[in-house]
Amino acid sequence: MSGTGDAYRQVLQKADAHGVELIRFLWVDHNGIVRGKAVTRQYLESRMESGIGLAKSRQAAGLMDIGVPVPGFNAVGEVRLVPDPESFIAFPHAPGSGAMLCDLVQLDDAPWDACPRTFLKSALAAAGELQIVASFEPEFTLCAARPKPGALNVLDDSLCFDNTGFDAANDYVVQLLRGLQGQGIEVEVYHPEFGAGQHEMTLRHGPALRAADISVWQKVITRGLASSMGLWATFAPTPAPGFRGNGNHLHLSMWQDRPGLGKENVFADGADALGLSETAYHFIGGVLRHLPGLLALTCPSVNSYERLQPGMWSGAHACYGQDNREAAVRIPSRLRGAAAASTNVELKAVDSTANPYLAMGAVIYAGMDGVTNRIDPGPQLEEDPNGLSDAERDRLGLGLPQSLEESLEALRRDDYLMDVLGPLRRQVYPAIKEADIRAVKEMGDEIAFLTYTTRY
Repeated sequence: MSGTGDAYRQVLQKADAHGVELIRFLWVDHNGIVRGKAVTRQYLESRMESGIGLAKSRQAAGLMDIGVPVPGFNAVGEVRLVPDPESFIAFPHAPGSGAMLCDLVQLDDAPWDACPRTFLKSALAAAGELQIVASFEPEFTLCAARPKPGALNVLDDSLCFDNTGFDAANDYVVQLLRGLQGQGIEVEVYHPEFGAGQHEMTLRHGPALRAADISVWQKVITRGLASSMGLWATFAPTPAPGFRGNGNHLHLSMWQDRPGLGKENVFADGADALGLSETAYHFIGGVLRHLPGLLALTCPSVNSYERLQPGMWSGAHACYGQDNREAAVRIPSRLRGAAAASTNVELKAVDSTANPYLAMGAVIYAGMDGVTNRIDPGPQLEEDPNGLSDAERDRLGLGLPQSLEESLEALRRDDYLMDVLGPLRRQVYPAIKEADIRAVKEMGDEIAFLTYTTRY
């Protein structure tokens, strides 16, 4: 790894400033679980150079932490956890500990095809000169204690945006805000959400890889801080029966350097009724064309489909529209004074059981297919799709998979998505999800909800 010495010194300086003695080398597995190993400060430099060994089979683990039997992911074979020094943070909830996010690299230093972070990098490379700016918008449920079977003790049951909800969670939220900002993570907006105990803290958008990285840190710090304060935070799509679902909406825009003019938002066109360029419409067309298969990557758990239902504002309809919160693709109305800069596309059909690198990478690939092949998304849907008859929704093709089984089948039928996933991932990823489906069927509803609420 070139420049290891300089990178080490920069990390060490940050670590010493926060009293960090143990540095975690973390990655996100195919099920969206953050995993890792740790090195002591004394051996940080050598391990930044060599990486830390990891059995390949760890990338084939399912929800129950049991590996699936897929060629290339058995007892033989190892990769290295190689950290990105730019991703270093010190944990505000775990004094003395810090972490970096890692790429999974083969022993000859070549990228490994089962590395999710590398997958996102490949999608960004496929966009060529177009620079992707992104942000995730996660919702989480804050509980007064760790969930138990059949018991979810939420911190409050205030109304959506209710001032009493701010008060109920104030001590925790302020500590969370300070913890994120202390690591250079910009927080833009916070509010209590619609569901009981539900909250949303939105981070500032930025370069796509950085946006995926900080989405990991947000989740880790949100959960870790809650635990340290005797609370419990869950990002599960549906933490218990009857609860409002937690989404993790993905916002994207594409930018290009214009000589003498600076950066320009390629998605913006002030002459268009929605403020969208031709490129933006084609990007939407690609996302909608591949959306049934994309859901296996953006809403990739059995629990996801408890949330992805009409009437939940979860994006359960295959359409797009300006500020249409039932559409899978929402076009947010632009901000006054920053119309071009604020133009973006939001995919609502995303949740936090997804690996953010896989989800974002797949959406970018799908959108770029639309741009390359000039896919027409058709007209926007200007009305609530729930107000249409079944026949009208069928005519407009608004239906989406209703279960993980259906989205996996759609993924398998999507030759383009299967191709960009690569030869390793297109085998192991569906196998992991099939194992999860079987495991959830065996455990029953009460334990299934508890499992997702505690895992995520």
